[in-house]
Amino acid sequence: MTELSYVEQARLHKSAVATAMGIDEVLISALVESFYCRIRAHPVLGAIFAAKVVDWPPHLQRMKDFWASIAIESGRFHGNPMLKHIAIPGLASAHFQMWLDLWDETISEVVANPDAARLFHDRAQRIATSLQTGIALHKGGLAALTKEKHHADGN
Repeated sequence: MTELSYVEQARLHKSAVATAMGIDEVLISALVESFYCRIRAHPVLGAIFAAKVVDWPPHLQRMKDFWASIAIESGRFHGNPMLKHIAIPGLASAHFQMWLDLWDETISEVVANPDAARLFHDRAQRIATSLQTGIALHKGGLAALTKEKHHADGN
């Protein structure tokens, strides 16, 4: 009998925790489908996505794989979201806040378990923060990051 590596043990644990919260492929699919339906109808975000996504079924599948990797540790997602977001001209913190607001609305309607809802909310917050930081660094280095943080704080 072979012992599991630390990574394998961590993946199994993450998967077990997700299962205990009711997070599975069906829930993730419903969450992603509902969320992107809202995105496509949104007056600001809809146009941004329409300019970048020409074939929605593959994009939705990638997003399902992404969220399964985040929540269940499926390991199916391989990609670089940072590069995709850096390539979108004019993307600002206001866009990320709109995205987060729609995500939270969708979570409240699709995800029944409060712990699962909190997990999806927290992960989305971290992702948004990480993407905004990466975009600011790419566009203007540390000075831009400091300016973005200063602006986000209302100063």
